[in-house]
Amino acid sequence: MPSYTAPVEDMLFLFEKLRDNKKYNELEKYKEVSSDLVKDILEEAAKINQNLILPLAKIGDENPAVLENGVVRTPPGYKEAYQKYIEDGWTSLSCDPKYGGQGMPKTVSAFFDEMLSSASLSFKLYSELSIGAYNCINHHASEEIKNRYLPKIVEGKWSGTMCLTEPVCGTDLGLLKTKAEKQSDGTYKLSGQKIFITSGDQDLTENIIHLVIARATDSPAGTKGISLFLVPKFAVNEDGSVGPRNGVSTGSIESKMGIKGSATCVLNFDGATGYMIGKKDKGLSAMFTMMNLERIVVGIQGLGISEIAYQNSLAYAKERKQGKTNNTKSSNGADFIIEHADIRRSLLNMKSIIEGERALCFWLSQQTEVSLYHPDEKVRQEASDYVSLMTPVVKSLFTDLGMEITNDAMQIYGGYGYTKDQGIEQLYRDNRITPIYEGTNSVQAADLVFRKLSNKNGNIIKNFLDLVKSETNSNDDRIIPFTEKFSHYLNILTKFSEWTIEKAKTDKDDVSAGANDYLKTLGYVSVAYAWIKVLEVSFKDFDENKKFYEDKINTAKFYFEKVLPRAEQHYKSAISGSSNIMNFKFG
Repeated sequence: MPSYTAPVEDMLFLFEKLRDNKKYNELEKYKEVSSDLVKDILEEAAKINQNLILPLAKIGDENPAVLENGVVRTPPGYKEAYQKYIEDGWTSLSCDPKYGGQGMPKTVSAFFDEMLSSASLSFKLYSELSIGAYNCINHHASEEIKNRYLPKIVEGKWSGTMCLTEPVCGTDLGLLKTKAEKQSDGTYKLSGQKIFITSGDQDLTENIIHLVIARATDSPAGTKGISLFLVPKFAVNEDGSVGPRNGVSTGSIESKMGIKGSATCVLNFDGATGYMIGKKDKGLSAMFTMMNLERIVVGIQGLGISEIAYQNSLAYAKERKQGKTNNTKSSNGADFIIEHADIRRSLLNMKSIIEGERALCFWLSQQTEVSLYHPDEKVRQEASDYVSLMTPVVKSLFTDLGMEITNDAMQIYGGYGYTKDQGIEQLYRDNRITPIYEGTNSVQAADLVFRKLSNKNGNIIKNFLDLVKSETNSNDDRIIPFTEKFSHYLNILTKFSEWTIEKAKTDKDDVSAGANDYLKTLGYVSVAYAWIKVLEVSFKDFDENKKFYEDKINTAKFYFEKVLPRAEQHYKSAISGSSNIMNFKFG
C-alpha cells in the first residue's frame, strides 16, 4: 500500500506567503482566519487522512461497493471512518455558520480536498457531491428549503448527489427524457432514469438529497426547457425528521476500472416527489453552480493523486538499486535508480508540475472567494471571469497531467509498479476517471475555445493576459531570467488566443482540432505565472528558510526549462490547421 505524508509545509507556505491578493485581503469575513488557525486545521487534516482514510483506498479497491437487495453496501471500514469524519466536522469546513458550518475560506478547503484525494478518492466521493449540492441549494433554493435541508447536509448526516446523465444523453443534456409533472400542492412527480450517478446510494448517511434535472410536462424541448429539482431519498417531515421512502431506487451499480469503493449508480425515479430549485426552465444555469465547482474539485483530485504518486516514486527511487549510472560511484554492484538521469528527470517533472499546480489552485481559490464576497460588484465580476476562464484549464490540465504522473510512477517502479502489491497501478486506475467525469476534457477544451474566449468580445482572456503581464514585470535581477523566458511564452499564448478567436469566426474545424492544444498552452503558462509568484517570495525571504526556498528556486528552474516549452509545441501543432485531419480517409 502506498504511504502518504500530507504536504502541510507547502500548503502553509502558500497560505502565509502568497496571500498577497489585495482584493482577497479586503474580504472582511476572513480577517480572523489566522495562519495559526490554518496550521492547526491542516495538521489535524493530515492526521485523519494519513491514519484513518489512507488504508481505505486498498480496502475499497479489493472490496468494492455492492448492491444487495436494493441497498448499496460500502466497503468494510467506510461506515466507521465516515462517522469519525463527520464528528470531526470535515463536511462543514467551508460552509456557512448559519447552517452549522465553520466558515473557512476555499483556500483552506482546497488543501483538504487535495489531501483527501491523495488518501482515498473512492471515500472522498461520498461527501464531495454533498458540498456541491450545498452550494447549489444555498444559491438557488428558497429559505424554507435551505433551512430544512442544509443543516443536515452540512453536518454530514445527509449527503447530496448530482443527477444529470441519462442513457440517451450525456454532454447533450437537451435530449433528456426525465419528466416532472406538477402536483396541486406545488410539488412535482419525477419519472425517468439517471446513470453514472456518483454516490447515488450508500449506507453511510440517513438520507440522500438528489439534485435532478428534468423537463416539466409543459416545458419546451431542448436545453431551454430544463428545470432543477430536489428529490430526497426519504421524505422529510415538517419537523425535519426522515419520513417514508420516496420513489427513488437503485437499479444497479457499475463495475469499474478504478474508484471501486465508490458506488456509481443507475437511479430510477418512479413518481418521486421533488421540489423545484430556482426558476422554471432555468435548471441548467442553477445546476452549473454545482457543476463548475465540481470541475475545479476534479482538477484537485488529479493534483492529489499526483502528489501521492510522486511521494512513493521518490521513496522507491532512493531504495531501489538497478544498473550503473554514467558517473557511477560503485566499484561493484548497482546504483540507486535515483542517480540515473532519466529517473531524476521524471521525478523533477512530477515535482515541478505538482507544486506549480498547487500554487495556481491557491490563486484560483482566492479569486473564487473574491467573486463571491467582495463588496465591489465590478471586482466580483472580474474575479468571476477569471474563475470561469480557468475552470476548464484546472479540470483538464491537472487530470491529464495526473495520468502522465501516475504512468511515470509505474515506470519508475518497473515490473513492481504493474503488480497490485505496491498500489501504484491503483493510483493510475483511480485517476483515469478524472479526465472523463464532470465533462470530458475534450468537452472542457471546446467550452474554453468556443465560449470562454469569445465571451465579452474576448475581453476576459485579454484582461487575464494583462493581469499576468503586469504581475510578472519584475526588476529583481534574480527573477529576470525567469520572467524573460515567461514573456516569450506569454507572447505565444497571446498570439494563440488571437488566432483562436479569429479562426472561430471562419473555420471552426481548425479551432476544434486545436482546442486541446490551446487549453494546454494556457494551462502551462498559467502554472508558470504561479511559479513566478512563488519565486518572488523565495528570493525575497530566502534567508528565512534557505533549504526550503533553494528547493523552490531549483524546482521552478526545471519547470521553466523542461516543462514550459511544451506550450510552444502545442501552439505550433494547432496552427497547422485541420485539413490534414478532416480530409483523411479512414479505411
